[in-house]
Amino acid sequence: MIVVLVETTPSGEAVEVSREAITFARSLSEAGGGVPVDAVVVGEPSADLVATLASYGVRTVHALTGEAFASYAGAAWASGIQGVRGSSVVVMAAGTPRGNEVMAHVAAREGVAMAANVLSFSGLAPFVVTRQVVGGAALEEMRLGDRPAVFTVAGHAVEAVPAATPGPADVQVHAPEVAAADLVARVVSSEEPEPDLSGTLKSAKVVVGAGRGAGSSEGFADLLELTDLLGGSLGVSRVVTSLGWRPHHEQVGQTGSRISPDLYIPCGISGAIQHWAGCSTAKHILAINTDPDAPMVTKASYAVIGDLHEVVPAINAEIRRRQ
Repeated sequence: MIVVLVETTPSGEAVEVSREAITFARSLSEAGGGVPVDAVVVGEPSADLVATLASYGVRTVHALTGEAFASYAGAAWASGIQGVRGSSVVVMAAGTPRGNEVMAHVAAREGVAMAANVLSFSGLAPFVVTRQVVGGAALEEMRLGDRPAVFTVAGHAVEAVPAATPGPADVQVHAPEVAAADLVARVVSSEEPEPDLSGTLKSAKVVVGAGRGAGSSEGFADLLELTDLLGGSLGVSRVVTSLGWRPHHEQVGQTGSRISPDLYIPCGISGAIQHWAGCSTAKHILAINTDPDAPMVTKASYAVIGDLHEVVPAINAEIRRRQ
C-alpha cells in the first residue's frame, strides 16, 4: 500500500501539489503491479473531497479527527499517519513546508531515511529516486532501501492528472490518541494573508519577471503593462525586493515563490542559482537581457538581447496592434 498525505485548502479542497503527489503515487503503483493508493487527510472530509480523491484513483481515505488534529502539529500528524499506515511500503507527501516536516517526523519514528523534493524514480528493487538539492541547482540520486520508503514530491514534478479508470473511495475515520509531547509545537493562531499575494503568482500560466535591470521602483510601468496584456502575474528577483522596489510576495526564487508557468519572461534578471530554483520548471522561458552570457539567457528557450526598457515597450505596442 502507498499512503499519501493530502493537504487541503481552508474550503476543504485538495491542494494542487497534493493531487500531483497522488498522480506520482499512481505511477509508482502501476510500476509495482497495482499496489493500492490510500490518502490521509486531517479532519472530516467533505463529499466533494472524497469524490476528487476517488477520481485520482485513491482506494481509501483515512481521516484523522479529534482535538489533537484541530490545528497543525507536525509531530501529531506524523503520529496519526503512523497509526493508520498499516503495512504500507511507501509513505509520501507533497514537498510543501508541512509535507516535508511531517514526512521528516514519520521517517524519524520509523528509523528510516527520508528523501525531500523527489522528481522521479528509476527503480523499485532497489527503490531509487532522483531529487532536487541545493535549491534545485543540482540533482541527486538516492537509494531508499528501507521500508517504508518515505519521501516528498517536488512541486510540479508531475502534472496532476485524474486516473483513467477511477473507482469509489472508502472513508475510514480515525480518532487516534496523541502524546502530549507531540503537541508541544503546534499552530496556536493564524492570520489571513492580504488578498492576491503569492498564490496568484504560483498558479499563473504566464509570469513576467523583473530584476535589477528595471532600474528603479519607477521602472515597472512597461513591465506591468505587459503583464496585464498577457493576463499574467509579475514576479521579481530577490534584489528587487531587497531594494524595496516591489513587495516580497512577488519574489520568485529559493526564498520566494516557486513557479511553473507555461511562459516565463524574465526581464533584466541575470539568473542566479537562487532565482533559477524558483523558475526552473517553467515550460518555456523568453529572456530579455543586455548580457548574452547571463545564466538566464543561456538556459532560456528563447532570448532577446537588448535593454528591457526598449524591448518591452515594443512588445506591448505589437500586442496592442494585434489586439
